[in-house]
Amino acid sequence: MQLKKTWRAFQVRLKQFAHARRGNVAMIFALSLIPITVAAGAGLDLSRALMVRARVAEALDAAGLAIGATQNLTNDQITSLARAYFKANYTADPSFGIPADVNVVTSDQTVVLSTSVSMPTTLMNIVGIKSLTVGYSSKVVWGQTKLWVSLVLDNTGSMCQPYKSDAPCNNPPKTATTKIAALISATHNLLGILQSASAHPNDVLVSIVPFTKDVNVGTSHVSETWINWSDWESAPPNAPTLSSSLGPGSSCPFSWYSQGYACAGTRTNDPNCSSRWMNSDCVSQVPSSGLICPGADDGSRNSGRASRYYNGCYNSTPNTTTVSSCKNKSNCTCTSGVCTQTTGYSHTWVKNDHSTWTGCVMDRDQDNDVGIATPSGTSTNFYAENTTTCVNATTTSIRLAPVTPLTDIRDTTGAQTLSDAVDAMQANGNTNQTIGIIHGLQTLVPGNPYNAGTLPKDTTMVLIILSDGLNTQNRWTSNADSINAREKLACQAAKDKGAIIYAVFVDLNGTQGNSAPLQDCATDAQHYFDLTSADQIDTAFKAIGTQITQLRVAQ
Repeated sequence: MQLKKTWRAFQVRLKQFAHARRGNVAMIFALSLIPITVAAGAGLDLSRALMVRARVAEALDAAGLAIGATQNLTNDQITSLARAYFKANYTADPSFGIPADVNVVTSDQTVVLSTSVSMPTTLMNIVGIKSLTVGYSSKVVWGQTKLWVSLVLDNTGSMCQPYKSDAPCNNPPKTATTKIAALISATHNLLGILQSASAHPNDVLVSIVPFTKDVNVGTSHVSETWINWSDWESAPPNAPTLSSSLGPGSSCPFSWYSQGYACAGTRTNDPNCSSRWMNSDCVSQVPSSGLICPGADDGSRNSGRASRYYNGCYNSTPNTTTVSSCKNKSNCTCTSGVCTQTTGYSHTWVKNDHSTWTGCVMDRDQDNDVGIATPSGTSTNFYAENTTTCVNATTTSIRLAPVTPLTDIRDTTGAQTLSDAVDAMQANGNTNQTIGIIHGLQTLVPGNPYNAGTLPKDTTMVLIILSDGLNTQNRWTSNADSINAREKLACQAAKDKGAIIYAVFVDLNGTQGNSAPLQDCATDAQHYFDLTSADQIDTAFKAIGTQITQLRVAQ
């Protein structure tokens, strides 16, 4: 009986032992201590690794930007510069490990830098993990990989200010405080920025479009089919019937003034003819030859034609009759018994040869004047004209500098061509921002007249327009609201084509207020500059140059 009780007690104790927990807790704690320590050490060491990675990233990005901003380096120089910048910008303590030498890989538009750090561990060292490798790679690319930039620059008479407010203003000294002088200087500086950003040929192409009421496409295009000569060749539409007493006869074009841009001699038919302008009913006769032509219309007789020359003259052919005798008859001669009396003169309009064209064109027919259609017919062609703002009739010197199509600014010859085009600018004439914008855009698209070709991959179009005043004249009108409406359509055409537009308004002392047309033309508010002094042009152009050539970290 006692044995049975003992046996039962033993079984109870055995069961209690099987379910006991006191000894297991200590054993489990002992066994868990190692992984807990390793986990805590891993967390600490990983935190240290993240800190090292951040320091490496900052230093590599700084080195990449330094390389990208420095051109024409050899591979060895690039590597040396990258390592110097990395070393100067890496701030982690040496106890976190020493970085390996920076590796640099460059391509046409990117710079890739990489390095790694063997970071000693702390608590992870307990389990034999003595170091962690922390690596990082930084890729830097240009903000715009390639650029096509069109500079649309106001060359109107008001750009003479504050030297003078009227035209002409022929190439003032570069040290002068005029807006045109400030524009010339600022444009040279902008070209320098663009040249520095061009790492390879054709990375940055630039066109220059000086504008007034017109643009000058250049006389080299005189034989092109996209020039419309109808207006250039036409006689004055409201010219009076020329008196039959005007003569004596000769033939056109007149040789006394060989270029044929305007008339010389005594004005006839209207005693009130202006000394500066030749209206449609104010004709001029060269007494020695009898050639008759109108000069430049002042717009008062023919709306929209202000300052444009008529390119031709009226010849004066004698009307004669045979008479029995010249006795008591004027303008009568007898030869070999045959007597002829001149009873008057008839006149025929004779157009000047196209070789007298100075290269200027005006707006196309509406609505082609605000689009980028390639000229291929009468309505889409550009209208040739000679105008007082394009050529000086007395000296026949060109006043409005020709358009310079897209030119590689990295090329030495190209850079000089662009520089010369800037120096040729002078202030003279009225303002038509629309035609400047359209020709600026035309320099960036395929086809005539400037044949830019297809925009390459990864290339951004940028159009920069600077003007100092409100629109005052286009082909049809001097009404600012009407011209502004055309400008809005032209700007939208440029935006639709993908061009980024920067608009710069130069308003001395803020007297004109804001330019709504230019503000609306800009891509957005950040792309519009409202200046109140000429010296601010340089600051604005430098800001634009920095923005469009800016480097950025891609990854």
